[in-house]
Amino acid sequence: MKKCLIIDDEPLARSMVAEYLQAYPELEVVQECGDGFEGVKAIMQHQPDLIFLDIQMPKINGFEMLELVEQAPGVIFTTAFDEYAIKAFETNAVDYLLKPFSKERFDAAIRKWLQSQAAAQAIPASSALEEATGKQPEEQHRIVVRAGNNIRIIPVADVLYLEAYDDYVKIHTRDGVFLKKKTMGYYEKALDPKQFVRVHRSYIMALSQLTRIEPFEKDSHVALLRNGERIPLSKSGYARLRTVLGI
Repeated sequence: MKKCLIIDDEPLARSMVAEYLQAYPELEVVQECGDGFEGVKAIMQHQPDLIFLDIQMPKINGFEMLELVEQAPGVIFTTAFDEYAIKAFETNAVDYLLKPFSKERFDAAIRKWLQSQAAAQAIPASSALEEATGKQPEEQHRIVVRAGNNIRIIPVADVLYLEAYDDYVKIHTRDGVFLKKKTMGYYEKALDPKQFVRVHRSYIMALSQLTRIEPFEKDSHVALLRNGERIPLSKSGYARLRTVLGI
């Protein structure tokens, strides 16, 4: 018996998926969730084999939810999201169902997942999926992180700077430091360039936190932040910062 979760804020959409799944006795729906917070907790609790996931949900969207799961199960998106945008990550998920979808289309997605299981090639929600799909409008204004068993939404206005940390990015805020499994390149593209500048291969700085630029050793410079921390500036980062500041 394979375990499934249905994660969608629309009760009618959840009931439709549950109804279609009745044709598959080998698949058991262990829980239905109305938002991403519930979804993360349910995945941690049940360790499902497959989830049916909406993208546009309140609180946190489907992509943000996936980022909070350490080992994601197979994912079939059930969404009203634009079909052409879906193509960008189609190869990284098991399948997607564009609402409203038919029973025949649903069955095709299930067959695809069952075949991948039989071939031991289940497709996880990969980092490539996260990188390709995380740039939703609301994510320009917030960063969703996991702190222990809690989920925290950090307004971008509270971010002081970002720092590369192995396969993660450290999010430095007024309330502490949080880890996010993303890349610096992702945030360089995702954050507003009028508010954040990549000043070093390992640092992205909030312009609002800059108090002054100081010389440091041979033709190098550091940025002094409001909290007293000093951020190294690479040559290209220093030039980029001067351009943004108009100096």
